[in-house]
Amino acid sequence: MAATRTAHTVWNGNLMEGAGNTTLDSSGLGTFDVTWKARTEQAGGKTSPEELIAAAHSACFSMAFSHALAGEGFTAEEVNTKADVTFVPGTGITGSHLTMTAKVPGLSEEDFRRISEDAKTGCPVSGALASIEITLDATLAA
Repeated sequence: MAATRTAHTVWNGNLMEGAGNTTLDSSGLGTFDVTWKARTEQAGGKTSPEELIAAAHSACFSMAFSHALAGEGFTAEEVNTKADVTFVPGTGITGSHLTMTAKVPGLSEEDFRRISEDAKTGCPVSGALASIEITLDATLAA
């Protein structure tokens, strides 16, 4: 079954000095201020498209990894994933680096590596980001 999620952004002014806000319509979880400065300098309490993509990528990867584990009979006690999405003005989004630590009782290091890499490529957000470099540092916690 297909699912559609919706957000919208209202922008006022030009790119460099203007500002806007992005609202998460489907969940109703909030409205977030966005600016060019938040994209290229310090966030200053505002967000950017790249931060929103990082949130989506870290959540999707964690879910894909958990699903892949379940397919092999394992359940993680915890999966902690960070995504660093890089934006270069004039070029665009150039990469997403995932850093994941997971505690999975009974899982071997070899199986952990294989399942992590499969989740990296199998995550639907990774698929949507296929035109950029996606890297992964994964650690199996004791």
